[in-house]
Amino acid sequence: MLPTPSEPGTGIVTSTAKSSRSRTRNPGAAAVALAATAALLAACAGCSSSSGEESDPLSGDKAGGDSVVVGSNNFAESILIADIYGEALKAKGIKVTYKPNIGSRETTYGLLKNGSLTVLPEYNGALLAYLDSKATPKTVATTTAAINAKLDSKLKLLDPAPAQDKDSVTVNAATAKKYHLTSESSIADLKDIAPDLAIGASPEFQTRQQGLVGLKSVYGLNFKSFKALDAGGSLTQAALKKNTVQAADLFTTDPTITKEKFVVLQDPKNLFGFENVQPLVYKSGLSQKGADTLNAVSAKLDTVALLKMDAEVQLQNKDPLDVAKAWLTSAGLD
Repeated sequence: MLPTPSEPGTGIVTSTAKSSRSRTRNPGAAAVALAATAALLAACAGCSSSSGEESDPLSGDKAGGDSVVVGSNNFAESILIADIYGEALKAKGIKVTYKPNIGSRETTYGLLKNGSLTVLPEYNGALLAYLDSKATPKTVATTTAAINAKLDSKLKLLDPAPAQDKDSVTVNAATAKKYHLTSESSIADLKDIAPDLAIGASPEFQTRQQGLVGLKSVYGLNFKSFKALDAGGSLTQAALKKNTVQAADLFTTDPTITKEKFVVLQDPKNLFGFENVQPLVYKSGLSQKGADTLNAVSAKLDTVALLKMDAEVQLQNKDPLDVAKAWLTSAGLD
Protein backbone atom coordinates (compact mmCIF):
# COMPACT_ATOMS: atom_id res chain seq x y z
CA MET A 1 0.00 0.00 0.00
CA LEU A 2 1.35 3.39 -0.96
CA PRO A 3 1.89 6.03 1.74
CA THR A 4 -0.65 8.44 0.30
CA PRO A 5 -3.18 10.67 2.04
CA SER A 6 -6.02 8.59 0.65
CA GLU A 7 -8.39 6.30 2.51
CA PRO A 8 -9.62 2.80 1.75
CA GLY A 9 -13.05 3.10 0.21
CA THR A 10 -13.05 6.76 -0.75
CA GLY A 11 -11.93 6.40 -4.33
CA ILE A 12 -11.18 10.14 -4.37
CA VAL A 13 -8.23 12.11 -3.06
CA THR A 14 -8.70 15.79 -2.33
CA SER A 15 -6.66 18.51 -0.70
CA THR A 16 -8.32 17.62 2.59
CA ALA A 17 -7.99 13.85 2.19
CA LYS A 18 -7.88 11.80 5.38
CA SER A 19 -4.79 10.05 6.66
CA SER A 20 -5.79 6.81 8.40
CA ARG A 21 -4.21 4.89 5.57
CA SER A 22 -0.94 6.80 5.52
CA ARG A 23 2.33 5.10 6.49
CA THR A 24 4.16 8.31 7.25
CA ARG A 25 2.99 10.35 10.20
CA ASN A 26 4.83 12.73 12.51
CA PRO A 27 3.85 13.65 16.08
CA GLY A 28 3.19 17.27 15.20
CA ALA A 29 0.86 16.38 12.36
CA ALA A 30 -0.91 13.85 14.55
CA ALA A 31 -1.46 16.45 17.26
CA VAL A 32 -2.86 18.91 14.76
CA ALA A 33 -5.13 16.24 13.32
CA LEU A 34 -6.39 15.31 16.78
CA ALA A 35 -7.03 18.94 17.73
CA ALA A 36 -8.87 19.58 14.48
CA THR A 37 -10.97 16.46 14.93
CA ALA A 38 -11.86 17.41 18.50
CA ALA A 39 -12.89 20.90 17.43
CA LEU A 40 -14.99 19.58 14.58
CA LEU A 41 -16.73 17.01 16.72
CA ALA A 42 -17.41 19.55 19.46
CA ALA A 43 -19.02 21.80 16.90
CA CYS A 44 -21.10 18.92 15.56
CA ALA A 45 -22.14 17.45 18.93
CA GLY A 46 -25.69 16.24 18.75
CA CYS A 47 -25.73 16.02 14.93
CA SER A 48 -27.87 13.18 13.64
CA SER A 49 -26.66 10.25 11.52
CA SER A 50 -28.22 7.54 9.43
CA SER A 51 -26.36 5.01 11.56
CA GLY A 52 -28.71 5.28 14.51
CA GLU A 53 -27.96 6.00 18.16
CA GLU A 54 -24.70 7.81 18.79
CA SER A 55 -22.94 10.15 21.17
CA ASP A 56 -19.93 12.44 21.32
CA PRO A 57 -17.05 10.41 19.81
CA LEU A 58 -14.49 11.97 22.14
CA SER A 59 -16.42 11.45 25.35
CA GLY A 60 -14.98 9.06 27.90
CA ASP A 61 -18.09 6.93 28.42
CA LYS A 62 -17.38 3.21 28.18
CA ALA A 63 -19.61 0.33 27.20
CA GLY A 64 -19.96 -2.59 29.54
CA GLY A 65 -21.71 -5.95 29.77
CA ASP A 66 -24.08 -6.45 26.85
CA SER A 67 -23.50 -2.94 25.50
CA VAL A 68 -20.82 -1.94 23.00
CA VAL A 69 -19.71 1.21 21.23
CA VAL A 70 -18.96 0.76 17.52
CA GLY A 71 -16.86 3.49 15.96
CA SER A 72 -15.64 4.30 12.45
CA ASN A 73 -13.01 6.42 10.79
CA ASN A 74 -13.99 9.39 8.66
CA PHE A 75 -14.64 7.84 5.27
CA ALA A 76 -17.64 6.12 3.71
CA GLU A 77 -16.44 2.52 3.68
CA SER A 78 -15.45 2.56 7.35
CA ILE A 79 -18.90 3.85 8.31
CA LEU A 80 -20.54 1.12 6.21
CA ILE A 81 -18.48 -1.68 7.76
CA ALA A 82 -19.13 -0.32 11.25
CA ASP A 83 -22.85 -0.52 10.50
CA ILE A 84 -22.45 -4.12 9.32
CA TYR A 85 -20.66 -5.15 12.51
CA GLY A 86 -22.98 -3.13 14.73
CA GLU A 87 -26.19 -4.47 13.26
CA ALA A 88 -24.88 -8.04 13.51
CA LEU A 89 -24.25 -7.48 17.22
CA LYS A 90 -27.74 -6.02 17.64
CA ALA A 91 -29.20 -9.15 16.05
CA LYS A 92 -27.59 -11.16 18.87
CA GLY A 93 -29.23 -9.01 21.54
CA ILE A 94 -26.24 -6.79 22.25
CA LYS A 95 -26.96 -3.09 22.75
CA VAL A 96 -25.01 -0.97 20.27
CA THR A 97 -24.15 2.72 20.28
CA TYR A 98 -22.58 4.17 17.15
CA LYS A 99 -19.84 6.79 17.04
CA PRO A 100 -19.37 7.24 13.30
CA ASN A 101 -17.04 9.36 11.19
CA ILE A 102 -14.65 10.10 14.05
CA GLY A 103 -11.39 10.85 12.29
CA SER A 104 -8.03 9.28 11.56
CA ARG A 105 -6.29 6.33 13.21
CA GLU A 106 -4.35 8.67 15.51
CA THR A 107 -7.68 9.48 17.16
CA THR A 108 -9.56 6.18 16.99
CA TYR A 109 -6.68 4.04 18.27
CA GLY A 110 -6.52 6.17 21.39
CA LEU A 111 -10.28 5.95 21.91
CA LEU A 112 -10.05 2.16 21.72
CA LYS A 113 -7.20 2.07 24.24
CA ASN A 114 -9.18 4.06 26.81
CA GLY A 115 -12.36 2.04 26.24
CA SER A 116 -14.42 4.85 24.71
CA LEU A 117 -14.81 2.58 21.70
CA THR A 118 -15.37 -1.16 21.83
CA VAL A 119 -15.25 -2.10 18.15
CA LEU A 120 -13.56 -0.45 15.17
CA PRO A 121 -13.29 -1.83 11.62
CA GLU A 122 -9.63 -1.80 10.66
CA TYR A 123 -7.45 -2.73 7.68
CA ASN A 124 -4.65 -5.05 8.73
CA GLY A 125 -1.91 -3.67 6.48
CA ALA A 126 -2.62 -0.04 7.32
CA LEU A 127 -2.86 -0.81 11.04
CA LEU A 128 0.46 -2.65 10.97
CA ALA A 129 2.09 0.24 9.11
CA TYR A 130 0.83 2.56 11.88
CA LEU A 131 2.24 0.29 14.60
CA ASP A 132 5.44 -0.78 12.82
CA SER A 133 6.37 1.01 9.62
CA LYS A 134 9.27 -1.37 8.92
CA ALA A 135 7.22 -4.59 8.95
CA THR A 136 6.98 -6.52 5.66
CA PRO A 137 4.78 -9.58 6.31
CA LYS A 138 4.29 -12.14 3.55
CA THR A 139 0.90 -13.58 4.52
CA VAL A 140 -2.32 -12.52 6.22
CA ALA A 141 -1.40 -14.71 9.20
CA THR A 142 2.01 -13.09 9.63
CA THR A 143 0.39 -9.67 9.25
CA THR A 144 -1.93 -10.49 12.16
CA ALA A 145 0.98 -11.86 14.19
CA ALA A 146 3.03 -8.73 13.56
CA ILE A 147 0.12 -6.52 14.65
CA ASN A 148 -0.40 -8.55 17.82
CA ALA A 149 3.28 -8.12 18.69
CA LYS A 150 2.84 -4.34 18.71
CA LEU A 151 -0.78 -4.01 19.84
CA ASP A 152 -1.72 -2.39 23.14
CA SER A 153 -2.44 -5.10 25.74
CA LYS A 154 -6.00 -3.83 26.25
CA LEU A 155 -6.85 -4.43 22.59
CA LYS A 156 -7.50 -7.54 20.54
CA LEU A 157 -7.58 -8.19 16.81
CA LEU A 158 -10.37 -10.53 15.69
CA ASP A 159 -10.41 -12.67 12.54
CA PRO A 160 -9.64 -10.99 9.19
CA ALA A 161 -12.27 -10.90 6.47
CA PRO A 162 -11.46 -12.02 2.92
CA ALA A 163 -12.51 -8.49 1.87
CA GLN A 164 -9.58 -6.26 1.00
CA ASP A 165 -9.35 -2.62 -0.01
CA LYS A 166 -5.84 -2.29 -1.40
CA ASP A 167 -3.88 -0.93 -4.34
CA SER A 168 -4.27 -2.81 -7.60
CA VAL A 169 -3.45 -2.86 -11.27
CA THR A 170 -6.78 -2.23 -12.95
CA VAL A 171 -7.49 -2.03 -16.68
CA ASN A 172 -10.37 -0.28 -18.44
CA ALA A 173 -13.14 -2.14 -20.22
CA ALA A 174 -11.71 -1.61 -23.71
CA THR A 175 -8.31 -2.99 -22.72
CA ALA A 176 -9.87 -5.95 -20.95
CA LYS A 177 -11.92 -6.78 -24.05
CA LYS A 178 -8.99 -6.36 -26.44
CA TYR A 179 -6.68 -8.64 -24.50
CA HIS A 180 -9.32 -11.02 -23.08
CA LEU A 181 -8.68 -10.03 -19.46
CA THR A 182 -11.18 -10.89 -16.73
CA SER A 183 -11.39 -10.60 -12.96
CA GLU A 184 -9.70 -14.00 -12.85
CA SER A 185 -6.71 -12.72 -14.82
CA SER A 186 -3.43 -11.96 -13.06
CA ILE A 187 -1.06 -9.02 -13.22
CA ALA A 188 1.36 -11.57 -14.69
CA ASP A 189 -0.91 -11.83 -17.73
CA LEU A 190 0.22 -8.32 -18.73
CA LYS A 191 3.83 -9.36 -19.27
CA ASP A 192 3.60 -9.64 -23.05
CA ILE A 193 1.22 -6.71 -23.55
CA ALA A 194 2.57 -4.18 -21.03
CA PRO A 195 4.88 -2.63 -23.70
CA ASP A 196 1.70 -1.54 -25.50
CA LEU A 197 0.06 -0.01 -22.41
CA ALA A 198 0.31 3.29 -20.54
CA ILE A 199 -0.19 3.06 -16.78
CA GLY A 200 -1.30 5.86 -14.49
CA ALA A 201 -0.96 6.38 -10.75
CA SER A 202 0.39 8.80 -8.15
CA PRO A 203 3.89 10.18 -8.87
CA GLU A 204 5.34 8.01 -6.08
CA PHE A 205 4.14 4.87 -7.85
CA GLN A 206 6.91 5.32 -10.41
CA THR A 207 9.76 4.79 -7.93
CA ARG A 208 8.33 2.49 -5.26
CA GLN A 209 8.46 -1.25 -4.77
CA GLN A 210 4.67 -1.24 -4.49
CA GLY A 211 4.61 0.37 -7.92
CA LEU A 212 6.57 0.20 -11.17
CA VAL A 213 9.72 -1.10 -9.44
CA GLY A 214 7.90 -4.10 -8.02
CA LEU A 215 5.81 -4.65 -11.15
CA LYS A 216 9.09 -5.07 -13.04
CA SER A 217 11.03 -7.10 -10.45
CA VAL A 218 8.13 -9.29 -9.28
CA TYR A 219 6.02 -9.65 -12.43
CA GLY A 220 8.46 -8.72 -15.19
CA LEU A 221 6.35 -5.85 -16.53
CA ASN A 222 7.72 -2.99 -18.62
CA PHE A 223 5.01 -0.51 -19.58
CA LYS A 224 5.12 1.71 -22.64
CA SER A 225 4.78 4.82 -20.49
CA PHE A 226 3.82 6.14 -17.06
CA LYS A 227 1.46 9.05 -16.44
CA ALA A 228 1.64 10.79 -13.05
CA LEU A 229 -1.91 11.36 -11.80
CA ASP A 230 -3.25 10.98 -8.25
CA ALA A 231 -3.53 8.18 -5.69
CA GLY A 232 -6.51 6.26 -7.03
CA GLY A 233 -8.57 9.43 -7.22
CA SER A 234 -10.62 11.33 -9.78
CA LEU A 235 -7.69 12.08 -12.11
CA THR A 236 -6.74 8.42 -12.33
CA GLN A 237 -10.35 7.34 -12.75
CA ALA A 238 -10.91 9.85 -15.56
CA ALA A 239 -7.70 8.92 -17.38
CA LEU A 240 -8.59 5.24 -17.29
CA LYS A 241 -12.14 5.95 -18.46
CA LYS A 242 -10.93 8.12 -21.37
CA ASN A 243 -8.24 5.57 -22.29
CA THR A 244 -5.49 8.13 -21.70
CA VAL A 245 -4.02 5.25 -19.74
CA GLN A 246 -5.03 1.64 -20.20
CA ALA A 247 -4.00 0.47 -16.73
CA ALA A 248 -3.97 2.26 -13.39
CA ASP A 249 -3.56 1.92 -9.64
CA LEU A 250 -7.05 1.92 -8.12
CA PHE A 251 -8.22 0.70 -4.73
CA THR A 252 -10.00 -2.63 -5.01
CA THR A 253 -13.33 -1.46 -3.56
CA ASP A 254 -13.52 1.80 -5.52
CA PRO A 255 -17.14 2.03 -6.79
CA THR A 256 -15.85 3.44 -10.08
CA ILE A 257 -14.73 -0.10 -10.91
CA THR A 258 -18.35 -1.21 -10.95
CA LYS A 259 -19.67 1.90 -12.67
CA GLU A 260 -17.16 1.88 -15.54
CA LYS A 261 -16.76 -1.90 -15.81
CA PHE A 262 -13.05 -1.71 -15.07
CA VAL A 263 -11.28 -5.02 -14.43
CA VAL A 264 -9.08 -5.51 -11.34
CA LEU A 265 -6.28 -7.99 -11.96
CA GLN A 266 -5.34 -10.56 -9.34
CA ASP A 267 -2.11 -10.07 -7.39
CA PRO A 268 -1.06 -13.68 -6.59
CA LYS A 269 2.43 -12.65 -5.46
CA ASN A 270 1.00 -10.05 -3.04
CA LEU A 271 3.08 -7.18 -4.37
CA PHE A 272 0.57 -4.76 -2.89
CA GLY A 273 0.53 -6.44 0.49
CA PHE A 274 -2.59 -7.04 2.55
CA GLU A 275 -5.47 -4.75 3.43
CA ASN A 276 -8.02 -7.16 4.88
CA VAL A 277 -10.93 -5.76 6.84
CA GLN A 278 -10.35 -6.85 10.45
CA PRO A 279 -12.18 -5.77 13.62
CA LEU A 280 -10.06 -4.24 16.38
CA VAL A 281 -11.73 -4.43 19.78
CA TYR A 282 -11.36 -3.32 23.38
CA LYS A 283 -11.02 -6.73 25.04
CA SER A 284 -12.82 -6.17 28.32
CA GLY A 285 -15.76 -4.46 26.60
CA LEU A 286 -16.75 -7.29 24.28
CA SER A 287 -18.18 -10.65 25.33
CA GLN A 288 -17.23 -13.93 23.71
CA LYS A 289 -20.65 -13.92 22.08
CA GLY A 290 -19.85 -10.56 20.56
CA ALA A 291 -16.44 -11.72 19.32
CA ASP A 292 -17.97 -14.87 17.80
CA THR A 293 -20.59 -12.74 16.07
CA LEU A 294 -18.02 -10.42 14.51
CA ASN A 295 -15.86 -13.35 13.39
CA ALA A 296 -18.90 -14.93 11.70
CA VAL A 297 -19.55 -11.68 9.83
CA SER A 298 -15.92 -11.33 8.74
CA ALA A 299 -15.90 -14.91 7.46
CA LYS A 300 -18.58 -14.01 4.90
CA LEU A 301 -17.45 -10.49 3.97
CA ASP A 302 -15.46 -10.65 0.73
CA THR A 303 -14.18 -7.99 -1.66
CA VAL A 304 -16.97 -8.55 -4.20
CA ALA A 305 -19.66 -7.99 -1.58
CA LEU A 306 -17.91 -4.94 -0.14
CA LEU A 307 -17.44 -3.39 -3.59
CA LYS A 308 -21.14 -3.90 -4.35
CA MET A 309 -22.17 -2.26 -1.07
CA ASP A 310 -19.74 0.64 -1.57
CA ALA A 311 -21.31 1.25 -4.97
CA GLU A 312 -24.80 1.27 -3.46
CA VAL A 313 -23.76 3.81 -0.83
CA GLN A 314 -21.46 6.03 -2.87
CA LEU A 315 -23.03 5.86 -6.34
CA GLN A 316 -26.70 5.20 -5.57
CA ASN A 317 -26.75 7.30 -2.37
CA LYS A 318 -28.36 4.54 -0.31
CA ASP A 319 -28.27 4.77 3.48
CA PRO A 320 -25.28 2.70 4.69
CA LEU A 321 -27.35 1.32 7.54
CA ASP A 322 -29.97 -0.01 5.11
CA VAL A 323 -27.26 -1.47 2.89
CA ALA A 324 -25.62 -3.14 5.89
CA LYS A 325 -28.91 -4.68 7.05
CA ALA A 326 -29.72 -5.97 3.58
CA TRP A 327 -26.34 -7.66 3.24
CA LEU A 328 -26.57 -9.26 6.68
CA THR A 329 -29.96 -10.69 5.72
CA SER A 330 -28.63 -12.00 2.39
CA ALA A 331 -25.69 -13.60 4.20
CA GLY A 332 -27.94 -15.23 6.83
CA LEU A 333 -26.38 -13.16 9.62
CA ASP A 334 -29.34 -11.14 10.88
